[in-house]
Amino acid sequence: MISDKMIGALNNQIALEGYASQLYLSMASWCDKESMDGASEFMHEQSEEERMHMLKIFHYISEVDGHAIAPAIDQPPLEFEGIEKLFQQVYEHEKKVTASINKLVELAYKEDDFATMNFLQWYVEEQREEENLMRTILDRIKLIGEGPLSLYYIDKEIQSIAKEKAAGEHDPA
Repeated sequence: MISDKMIGALNNQIALEGYASQLYLSMASWCDKESMDGASEFMHEQSEEERMHMLKIFHYISEVDGHAIAPAIDQPPLEFEGIEKLFQQVYEHEKKVTASINKLVELAYKEDDFATMNFLQWYVEEQREEENLMRTILDRIKLIGEGPLSLYYIDKEIQSIAKEKAAGEHDPA
């Protein structure tokens, strides 16, 4: 049986995932405004992915006879200082999400809640992948540089990475 403490912690994770979805949506809009279509497309996809992460937890809580709470979500920033700083913020947010997932796993372990521990393993792997992806993008941005001409190449590189990621998600192997 799942504890009230675990349900509360999972509901907090729902709010964190919901905020990530809104943050990435705001970032997509900023990228649109800056004529970075590839980065915008990438951030739209990330926003949808975070929403799916939120809903997955939401449904899990219902499956274990808990009460999932639709979160109130704070307004994310509307402006960003540049594409490198934007992706640095994404990377920092993903590390925050990873730390939160790790605390959930720790709580599940302490409470001998093996069903939730098993459920959370998908998130552990997903966060490893997300952090690696954001580090890769940041490394490429740093390699290309952030001058006016460089932004075009950064945008194309992000678009390419997004397509590789999407292809990998649909690969049955």
